[in-house]
Amino acid sequence: MNSKSITKSQNHLRELCQIGVFTAVIAVMAQISIPMPSNVPFTLQTFAIALAGVVLGPRNGAACATLYVLLAAIGVPVLAGFSGGLGMVFGVTGGFILSFPLLALGAGLGARSGKVIGTVAGVTSGVIVNYLCGMIMYSFLTKSSLATAFIACVLPFILPDILKVIAVILVGKKLRSALMKSGVLKPWTLI
Repeated sequence: MNSKSITKSQNHLRELCQIGVFTAVIAVMAQISIPMPSNVPFTLQTFAIALAGVVLGPRNGAACATLYVLLAAIGVPVLAGFSGGLGMVFGVTGGFILSFPLLALGAGLGARSGKVIGTVAGVTSGVIVNYLCGMIMYSFLTKSSLATAFIACVLPFILPDILKVIAVILVGKKLRSALMKSGVLKPWTLI
């Protein structure tokens, strides 16, 4: 093997490790959970998913969130309350879970702009897509209206999610900068 292919293999391995570490961070943050009456718990997993997008970029952030969803689907207890399985992924909160890769992708695309307003727009759009997917699936499975789904699944989370967006932007920028300075992360790549 020549040195160019060794470097490429090392970079690929480094990215896989970063995806694995952030997947583990999401699983840990999911356990910080407050049960809600609607069966949609308040957790910090969405914070960690958006953070993965901001720090790792759109491609690797979405890959991290996808791996997390796949682990949950096969029954690894990575979701809130140490739960997992197809029943959870396709249950009343499944729309939120299945759209996690889109949340990370939006956050990563916004952060890649290099501007605070772009990051705010990207993270916020990812959260909105997450809300919409979650509401639609909740409404379908509970046979309730979208208005009921909004009141149960979104309204109680708007203020905490605004705080999460701010935290993701502040923490994500500092973490990405520190990891780039240490050589752990490389400059942005295309999707």
